[in-house]
Amino acid sequence: MAQPHNSLHIPTLLVLFFLQLPFSWSDQLQAPTPPLPILPLPSHSQLKWQQREIIMFLHFGVNTFTDSEWGTGRESPSIFDPTGLDAAQWANAAAGAGVSLMILTAKHHDGFCLWPSKYTSHSVARSPWKSGRGDVVREFVDAVRARGIDAGLYLSPWDRHDPRYGHVKLYNEYYLAQLQELLTRYGDVREIWFDGAKGSNAPNMTYYFNDWFSMVRELQSAVNIFSDAGPDVRWVGNEKGYAGSTCWSTINATSLSIGNGSITDYLNTGDPKGTNWLPAECDVSIRKGWFWHKSQAPKKLTELLEIYYKSVGRNCVLLLNVPPNSTGLVSESDVRRLKQFRGAIDTIFSSNLAGKCSVEASSQRGGENGAFGPKNVLDNDHLLTYWAPSEDEKENYWIEFRPRTHIITFNVVRIQEAIGLGQRIKKHEIYVDGVRVAKGTTVGYKRLHRLEMGTVDGFSSVKIKIVKAKGTPLISSVGLHFDPFWDPKKGM
Repeated sequence: MAQPHNSLHIPTLLVLFFLQLPFSWSDQLQAPTPPLPILPLPSHSQLKWQQREIIMFLHFGVNTFTDSEWGTGRESPSIFDPTGLDAAQWANAAAGAGVSLMILTAKHHDGFCLWPSKYTSHSVARSPWKSGRGDVVREFVDAVRARGIDAGLYLSPWDRHDPRYGHVKLYNEYYLAQLQELLTRYGDVREIWFDGAKGSNAPNMTYYFNDWFSMVRELQSAVNIFSDAGPDVRWVGNEKGYAGSTCWSTINATSLSIGNGSITDYLNTGDPKGTNWLPAECDVSIRKGWFWHKSQAPKKLTELLEIYYKSVGRNCVLLLNVPPNSTGLVSESDVRRLKQFRGAIDTIFSSNLAGKCSVEASSQRGGENGAFGPKNVLDNDHLLTYWAPSEDEKENYWIEFRPRTHIITFNVVRIQEAIGLGQRIKKHEIYVDGVRVAKGTTVGYKRLHRLEMGTVDGFSSVKIKIVKAKGTPLISSVGLHFDPFWDPKKGM
């Protein structure tokens, strides 16, 4: 009689063997991974630029001595004589305002060069300043670096002095030669500024922007290039310092062109379907004019704060122009206003009252033991740590703050996205004890809401709802702040 054989097959035995091992696949997956990015993404230099928040422009040249904004190009270099020029004073004024990047007009539309260019005699070399041996660009870059501030330069494409302007090949060769001088003589440049500004009666001129940008990349790999069309930073579309209430860092670069006045609204808002990461820079002057004029005074503090909320608070960087005077110094009234401005920002935002609250969220990627919990929005890292909801949750995302003990008074809500993984939020709302107190569209690197209802003095719950987003929203930071300068009845 045949002996019965074992009914357990080899595959079954293997399964039983592995089941008895002291580990499993779940044991090997120690931490949930971050979510996939949503393209496009910022570059490293764009992220660093975004974190600067406020940078400074310095309009300085022959216009400073002629009480004009646009020079004619016929000014004599003999009028340029800033006898007390002190670039270190400029840098100190910027440092006092918390500025980490300063941009100098190396050449404005009048064609006068603030450095001794070997390609033109229309420069400081023909001026009485320092007997023609001075170099404003050199003094500028040395002074800002001594204060730990990065340097940027503006080289105007429009040149009302040089006879080569209007002769396409000759002028583009001249422009590239000067660009080479600036980018090889003066060390690292972190932003270079191009624009399409020119008068209606200017000669027809085709700029070889692509050639210029390629040379910039060749000579300065870490620089951000600014223009209406980027390729790294775009113009916001106005000179008021205001971004759109909707402001995407994404845009379609193929829809942009430098000097095209018909695209200003598109520049102001960006494009949720944009295929290029091209964040906006908001340029505005601390005075009415871009160059110094004796008759003008700096803007009021309340005006500067309004600009801050509508630029930095709308996902942009603020480029604030502070023009040196004819002595070669930043006027004392401007220095005082800069200090007041920095002091006001620090007063408002140095303390995050949300840190006195418990925080909960609608869900959490990877569960309670994951690294993407709502408490991440209260740390000091506004890029790499964040709250991420579960991907199983497709809508009704929310994060809620409840005070632990003390009464909390606030009138500003700050929200920031983890933009290193893309800009995502399309629509959001803020509720205090179940009542909606603010709403908005985009968030991006930073969104600031000053509450139109005024100050909230004690509450049980502050809830931020993400109503609409591209994929899963990722919130890196939330703040509750008190702005003592904000009066909604006066709008300031």
